[in-house]
Amino acid sequence: MKSLFRKTGLFLAMGGILLTLAGCGGTNPAAAPVKGADKPKTVNITYVKAPLNIPSILEKQQQLFEEEFKKDGIGVNLPEITVGPKQTEAMASGSVDFAHCLGGASAILAAANGVDLKIIGIYSRAPKAFVVLAKSDSIKTLADLKGKKVAGPKGTVLHQLLLAGLGKQGLKADDIQLVTMDIAAAVAALMNGSVDAALAAGPDVLRAEQAGARVIATGEGLVEATIVTAVRGEFLGKYPELVKRFVAVHRSGLDKMKKDPEAAFRMTASETGLPLEAVKLMAPWYDFDFAIRPSDIQELKKTQDFLVQNGMLNKTVDVDKLIVKIE
Repeated sequence: MKSLFRKTGLFLAMGGILLTLAGCGGTNPAAAPVKGADKPKTVNITYVKAPLNIPSILEKQQQLFEEEFKKDGIGVNLPEITVGPKQTEAMASGSVDFAHCLGGASAILAAANGVDLKIIGIYSRAPKAFVVLAKSDSIKTLADLKGKKVAGPKGTVLHQLLLAGLGKQGLKADDIQLVTMDIAAAVAALMNGSVDAALAAGPDVLRAEQAGARVIATGEGLVEATIVTAVRGEFLGKYPELVKRFVAVHRSGLDKMKKDPEAAFRMTASETGLPLEAVKLMAPWYDFDFAIRPSDIQELKKTQDFLVQNGMLNKTVDVDKLIVKIE
């Protein structure tokens, strides 16, 4: 498969980001005052900038949440918790109110295990951004992974992509050896020859390609790579107006991206250390429309089925009841 890091992508970036954001809409947050005794001292929102979370980067750099909530004397914390289970553990303990970029699988696993959370929007969909990498010339497709070692994070979108792709080739999970590790470690293991393939996403894909790796499969046609924004259930119950304002701020950030994508790309390049051209290349891979579509709900249900079928989930949840649409 040809390298994803190709010049033609650069000319698509501007148009792509506008198209994917067209449905986001710009909403100016309405500051509904919160009574003193009822308001929290802080609002805690996870900050996840990778693989290429342009909305969160813009929101942080322009202090959009801080500006909104300071109207009521409420502080904002942005803990950088990037791993899904760690985010949901923090929600369970009450130290995080919003998991602002949480894998659908992590949300479902947490809810099934008793974590009180509600999905209030879709952070992103990015099937092109999630891939399987190989380095050896003998591995050209997923079918060539039979009997091979594959490194990557278990129980994630990437794991789901791998197993769905193997299934299409008539292979099963036990036809490969999955070595569980995070994305950066998986790519490093591939490059030093410790494993035969790696599950990767976003900038790690470009870096691996530049070092000689090749993409043998993406999520296209296999998974939508649905990432959600979730709120702690107790917080939603106590402060529904603050949740509405959170959503309004996020939508206003998406509107800023739509109106001035070049500025958003520059912020992202600065925050991630990526070349501006790389940001422009990858931006169209992401659909940041926050609205929850019927297809998103079906994808979350497919994700739950994947978790059950692969022995990672014994107790299911009603996905429809996990979702709260904030108007």
